[in-house]
Amino acid sequence: MPRPLGFTTLRILAAIRDGSAYGLDIVATTGLASGTVYPTLGRLKQGGLVSSRWEDQRQAEREGRPRRRYYGLTAEGALALSEGTSRAADVLAMLDPGSVGAAR
Repeated sequence: MPRPLGFTTLRILAAIRDGSAYGLDIVATTGLASGTVYPTLGRLKQGGLVSSRWEDQRQAEREGRPRRRYYGLTAEGALALSEGTSRAADVLAMLDPGSVGAAR
């Protein structure tokens, strides 16, 4: 059984789901350090939870910047995010039943 995803990984997957598509955009959205985001993206890609593609070099040159690697959630990644979010909500409910709308 694979290890459950941690909060940092869930934040990265959620950022991708919500439209942050390339590394520095994910760094800015999550507030995580690039030294955390990029290795995590590599592991997520290797695990099949995200896909990636390089943008066309000509587009980057037109905009005067380095080429970007764009990330997207795979079906497996979307499922892992959903399950991880549910697990995180359960943990929060155990810690503070009022924090996630649970009945007191």
